[in-house]
Amino acid sequence: MQGSSFTQETRNLSLSAQDILGAQYDKLVLLLPELLVAVVLLLLFIFVAGKLSLLVQNKLGKRVDDPLLVSFVSNVTRWGLILVGFMLMLQIVGLTGIAGGLLAGAGLSAFVVGFALKDIAENFLAGIILAFNRPFRVEDTVQVRDFIGKILALNLRSTQMKTFDGKDIYIPNSILLKEVVTNYTRDGLLRIEFLIKIDYQHDFETVAAIIVKNVEQLEGVLKEDKPAVVIEEFTNSGMSLRVLFWVQSFDYKLSTMQLKSKAMDAIKKSLWSNGISLSAK
Repeated sequence: MQGSSFTQETRNLSLSAQDILGAQYDKLVLLLPELLVAVVLLLLFIFVAGKLSLLVQNKLGKRVDDPLLVSFVSNVTRWGLILVGFMLMLQIVGLTGIAGGLLAGAGLSAFVVGFALKDIAENFLAGIILAFNRPFRVEDTVQVRDFIGKILALNLRSTQMKTFDGKDIYIPNSILLKEVVTNYTRDGLLRIEFLIKIDYQHDFETVAAIIVKNVEQLEGVLKEDKPAVVIEEFTNSGMSLRVLFWVQSFDYKLSTMQLKSKAMDAIKKSLWSNGISLSAK
């Protein structure tokens, strides 16, 4: 009797499982046309978004001489249209109510999702502000915190920077909006300066004249603002002199660093040839 009862229960469970699977299959069959329409609609929106984004990029690029702004507006157009298509797909399939119910009753999950969306929204809004009012342009050399490099692109969430050692750094837009940004190439002008030390036995005016003459002869040094030499401080071993001159900084890494090196080498050789020794202390 017990064996017969167990067999009957097993048979009932099997029938129940078949009924459930059958019901789910029927629902899937009924939902299949709507799902197909939703997928086709989403693909259509993705296609149109790509075409519209390209159109905006071409039209705006002819009117605005700002690659970062053009790229940002183009990306916003593309992803905004895709988001509209995704929401319509959920509406057709009938998942908007389910998604809303899950988010409303998720408790801790809703808090986590909301916190994550807050970060995304913050960077997105910062990107919009930077697109229209920012302290840099494409190819500008900037420094943010400990990162320094050239700006390549402004994206929806982050800004891409290429460092001088070849690294690609993606900085969240909100950081660029909140932190101090140092732009080395905004107006194309940069002052280079460095220190040298000479013994007290040498006359400052004579040394300064030699330094200024050598710096002025270097290609790339701006002639509008004459190079200058000032006494920085007196030490036990001699005088510290600060050399200052202006250069164009559009190609920051190449021109300024190489020009600084050439100036220092030319000054050293010229001082030595005039019998003026440099203090090593």
